[in-house]
Amino acid sequence: MVTLSSADNALKSVYLGVVANQLNINANPLLGKIKHTTQDVWGKEIIKLAPYGINGGIGAGDETDALPKAAANNYVQFKTSLKNLYGRIELSDKAIRASSNSTGAFVNLLNDEMEGLIKASSFNFGRMLYGDGSGLLATVSAYNSTTKAITVDSVINFIEGMVVDFYDEGVKVAEASGFRITYVDRQNKAIYLSTPSNFGASIIEKDFKIYVQNSKDFEITGLGAIFDETATHLYGLKKSDYKWLKPFQSTTATEISDGLIQSAIDFLEEASGSAINYIACSSGVRRAYQEYLGAFRRNIEVTELQGGYKALTYNGIPVVADRFVPEGTMYLLNTNDFTMHQLCDWKWLEGEDGRVLKQNAGFPTYTATLVKYADLICDKPAGQAKISNISTTVTNPFATIVTTTPPAAPEEE
Repeated sequence: MVTLSSADNALKSVYLGVVANQLNINANPLLGKIKHTTQDVWGKEIIKLAPYGINGGIGAGDETDALPKAAANNYVQFKTSLKNLYGRIELSDKAIRASSNSTGAFVNLLNDEMEGLIKASSFNFGRMLYGDGSGLLATVSAYNSTTKAITVDSVINFIEGMVVDFYDEGVKVAEASGFRITYVDRQNKAIYLSTPSNFGASIIEKDFKIYVQNSKDFEITGLGAIFDETATHLYGLKKSDYKWLKPFQSTTATEISDGLIQSAIDFLEEASGSAINYIACSSGVRRAYQEYLGAFRRNIEVTELQGGYKALTYNGIPVVADRFVPEGTMYLLNTNDFTMHQLCDWKWLEGEDGRVLKQNAGFPTYTATLVKYADLICDKPAGQAKISNISTTVTNPFATIVTTTPPAAPEEE
C-alpha cells in the first residue's frame, strides 16, 4: 500500500538523481556545456580569484645582461551572492488516497508531477542563462481593458502557466501581481492573465515591468548581465577600472555570413586568446544562415549535443538556435570560461523530521520543494562576443497567422 512515507522515500531515492541530471544537463543545450562545482563557495557568497593577462616575467637579452624583472600573474577577486533557485510540486490528499492501492497509479501520479516540474524548471533556467539577473520578462506596451490583452515588447520569456508580478518604477503593483498567464499570443506580442472581473484599465499601464513571481533581482547572473553596457559593475568589480570585463559587441546592421562569424572568432582569438566552442542565436538568424548556406549550395552540417539537441555547425562549432536569444542576435562563447558555482546540487527541502512532503496548512494538499543555491560566473568576459542587428530576411509563414481571441480566463477569488 502506498503511503506518504513511501512517497517521501521515492522522491528522495528514486526521483532526485534523475531530476538533478535533467536540470543540470538537459534543461538547455548551453547549460549542458557549463561545468558545475562547489569550489569557491564561502558561506552565502562565491568568492573567486580570476587571472587576467599573462605573467610579465618574460624577456630576452645579452648573455651578460640582467635577467628579466619578475612580474607575477594578475588576479582580481570576483564576488557574487548565491542565488536561491526553487522548484515545487503539489499533490492533493485525494489523489494520493485514490492511488494508494495501486503502485502503478501512484507512480504515474509522481511521474506526471516530476515531468511538469522538469518542464517548468527547464524553461526558467534556460531563460535565466540569457537574462541579466533582474528577472525582467518584458515591458508593457499597451493594455486593452475590453479584451484584457496586455501587449508587451517581447514574448520570448513567457509561457502559459507562469505566475507573474507587475512593477511600476521599481515598486510592485499589488493589485496586478500573483496572476497566472493563461495564453500567450506570440504573433501579436500579447499575454492574457487569469484575472478578477474588476481588473480594469487603471491597474496595468504602459511601461510597467513584468517579472516572475517574487523573483525580481534574485535570478542568476546570465549573459544579459555580462553584455549589459549600461551596468557599471560585474561580479563586484567596477567595469571602468577593469576594461577587460567588457566583452566584444557589434551593433552594426549586417547580413549573416561565414565571414561575419569568422571575423568575430578571429578577433577574440587575437585579442584574448579565446577559443570559441559554442554559438547561440535567435531562430531568425538561424533561418538566415541556412538561406545563406543554401545560396552557395553548401551542405548544412548537423551535430548532436548532450541532451539530444541538434544544431547546425560552423567549422565544427555548434550553432544553436535558442528561444531566449533576442531577435537578430548571435552570441559567440567559450563555454570553458563559464562555471556554475553551487553550494550543493539539487536537494529536497526537508523538515526537522526528514520529510520532504509537507501538508499546506489549512489545505488538503502536500508540497515538496526542490532547492539549489548557485550562481553563474564567466572567468573571461572579454573572451565572449555578441553580434546584434543581424538581418533576418527569411519570412516566417507563421508570423502572419491571425489568432482568435482566447476564451475567457477563469476568474480568481
